[in-house]
Amino acid sequence: MDMTGEFRIGAPREAVWQALNDPAVLAACIPGCEAMEKTSDSSFEATVVQKIGPVKARFHGIVELENIRPPESYTLNGEGKGGVAGFARGGADVRLEADGADTILLYEARAQVGGKLARLGSRLIDSTAKKLAAKFFDNFHEYLSKEDNAEEKSAAAS
Repeated sequence: MDMTGEFRIGAPREAVWQALNDPAVLAACIPGCEAMEKTSDSSFEATVVQKIGPVKARFHGIVELENIRPPESYTLNGEGKGGVAGFARGGADVRLEADGADTILLYEARAQVGGKLARLGSRLIDSTAKKLAAKFFDNFHEYLSKEDNAEEKSAAAS
C-alpha cells in the first residue's frame, strides 16, 4: 500500500516540528493509541488498538526516525506486531513547508501487512489507512489550535 497526502496545519513550522516529536502529542492524536514513549532522540515505542473490518488487534510497535533535518523533514520506519491478527510494517517521508503563519505537511507513506490483516483485501486496508491518517491530522490540527489559543489567552491575561 502506498499513500501520499498533504495537510495544512494552522501553526508555525517550528511548533509543528516540536509536536511531531512529542510523545504526549502523538499519543493524544493517533487514533487508538494507548501508550507512546520516546526511547531515544530518534525512536518511539507505541501500543495502538485498531479495528480493521472484522479484525481488532493491539499492536506493539517501534518507530525509528532517520534523515532528520529539523524543522524540515525526516523519514520514519516502523513495525507493529498484532499477535494472531498479523503485523504492519512501513515507513513515510515527512516534509514540512512554511506557508505564512501555517505549515504544509507533506508525506509519502508505504506499508505492508501480513497475517489475518493481509487476507482482508487491499481496498479495505487502504480505505482504513486513509481514514486513520485523516483522523490523525484532524486531531493534530485541533491539538495545535488549542495550544495556540491557550498561549494567546495567557498572553492577553498578562
